[in-house]
Amino acid sequence: MDKKNITVALPKGRLFEQTIHIFGKAGILGGEVKTDSRKLVIEAEGFNFLLVRAKDVPTYVEYGVADIGVAGDDVLLESKPDVYKPVDLGIGACTIMVAGLPESKEKYFSNPTSLKVATKYPNITKDFFSTKGIKVQIFELYGSVELAPLVGLSDFIVDIVETGRTLRENGLVVIEEIQPSSAKLIVNRASYKTKNKTVMDIIDKLEKICM
Repeated sequence: MDKKNITVALPKGRLFEQTIHIFGKAGILGGEVKTDSRKLVIEAEGFNFLLVRAKDVPTYVEYGVADIGVAGDDVLLESKPDVYKPVDLGIGACTIMVAGLPESKEKYFSNPTSLKVATKYPNITKDFFSTKGIKVQIFELYGSVELAPLVGLSDFIVDIVETGRTLRENGLVVIEEIQPSSAKLIVNRASYKTKNKTVMDIIDKLEKICM
């Protein structure tokens, strides 16, 4: 891995492909980057791309392994990394929501003092319900959170919703919207200073097509 290059941490999958497309459209990339590669480190002209789990992107950027990265609001709100967030890329759009069974709406809106909530976003969940003065027992799950209300583990779930299809297929409905989420360019604070010219060039080019 060429240390002279700008190192970019990107989530695997569709967001990686969309980011590469935007970088190419903005004239940031000088050559083609294979988005179907199984490599975890991909070198391109002037760049090292690190393919990591979405929730790990802020860690690589905050601690300087990567100069810049791309992460959704859901990931950033959950981990609260100490990074700059200069550009909304407008991709990976979804909404962080509270969902549950249709019959649970009455309980939700009856000013409850406590609720049971299943989620992979414990910090977002805690922060959201604390503003409502509601104590929550959080069940942290890493997959298929929709199952929790169906089997009685929780009253509600907090999750990201893109089309709502998974909710509908499991008999759940949206109860309340917490916040829209989209992918942001994030920048390591030290890299912003030490590689300012290159980083600012990237930011300027992205702003022109994303703002």
